[in-house]
Amino acid sequence: MDNKMNIIDELKERGYFEQATFEDELRELFEKERVTFYIGFDATADSLTIGHFIQIMVMMRMQRHGHRPIALLGGGTTMIGDPSGRTDMRSMMTKETIDHNAECFFNQFKRFLDFSDDKAIIDNNANWLLDLKFLPFMREIGTHFNVNSMLALDSYKNRLKDGLTFFEFSYMLMQSYDFLVLYRKYGCKLQMGGSDQWSNILGGYDLVRKLENDKVYAMTFKLLTTADGKKMGKSQKGAIWLDENKTPPYDLFQYIRNVDDRDVEKFLLILTFLPTEECKRLGRLEGEKINHAKEILAYEVTKIIHGEEKAGEALKASKSLFESGKSSESLPTSELDSAIFESGIGILDLLTKLELTKSNGEARRLISQGGVSLNGEKVNDISLIVGSDDFKDDELIVKKGKKVFHRVIVK
Repeated sequence: MDNKMNIIDELKERGYFEQATFEDELRELFEKERVTFYIGFDATADSLTIGHFIQIMVMMRMQRHGHRPIALLGGGTTMIGDPSGRTDMRSMMTKETIDHNAECFFNQFKRFLDFSDDKAIIDNNANWLLDLKFLPFMREIGTHFNVNSMLALDSYKNRLKDGLTFFEFSYMLMQSYDFLVLYRKYGCKLQMGGSDQWSNILGGYDLVRKLENDKVYAMTFKLLTTADGKKMGKSQKGAIWLDENKTPPYDLFQYIRNVDDRDVEKFLLILTFLPTEECKRLGRLEGEKINHAKEILAYEVTKIIHGEEKAGEALKASKSLFESGKSSESLPTSELDSAIFESGIGILDLLTKLELTKSNGEARRLISQGGVSLNGEKVNDISLIVGSDDFKDDELIVKKGKKVFHRVIVK
């Protein structure tokens, strides 16, 4: 093991740990052996998000302590959909889409975990869930789940008023079966996940203990939330993705750079590998100095996700814009047809086309409040027509508010 501190102590110190079954036993197990554990990821999109990043950080920390992570792709469970935290049924996706998403997840996991020499495992629950036979499965697994107890869980209770399908009701059985399969296949003794998954995780924990008569464990960690209690990971453009083609490194950097002052220490602790004391020192900075801490936070997160080179480019672009007003190719960029600017495009339409505003009405309000600039010059006229003459050095830098920059080039 690389680190003398027990991994439970580290997870607590860094702010991840929420709760665990038989914590003292689990702590002792971590001291005695390499523990195989798993976290499941339903393949609902073609990229992981910043919300998944806290789970990835936990897996990386566990691996650094010598334990073995299983990243379980939910190729099977995604076909059902987890009702936890939902008020409606998840849209059903085709098997082809789910398989593609799972493959994208796998390629991203390879950036964060070391899969060489059996140090980590990746598997897909489609391998055992898609070919299950209903009656044998219900005889072996379904008999161990009490319907009354399941209906008392918030994940199901919240849906009863508007209707809960049997299809969704079976999700807990499927996820619990995952733990049993991974126990039998890899000797997996621990399932981990976000605090909203506690009920589902306990289902698998109970099932393995009943059927295998062995000690296995469950642990959850805190969700990635901001100081005002909201889940982190949404921007005006939508989700913050770990795929640079969906969220460019600069956009990720700026999103992290703009966190609330109150969140700096917390996010340094859970989203970076900087020493604990350094995270706390940076988090205590005040006034303008806290912006330096935010810069470090944004750089470290971007470095882990996209690599040192792209993190450096994002930092350089951010500094050049905030400190000297210069342009940079690291900015989020849109390449538009030159014909658009030869004939001219209204500023309202341009802002909406670039997805800086959701509608022309929002663009109109933004301009009237003095919140838009083109190449450093404030726009005051909502009727402005933007043409080829507005470009400088073959680019147009659109600034929204104080911190959002977008580069436009023509093709």
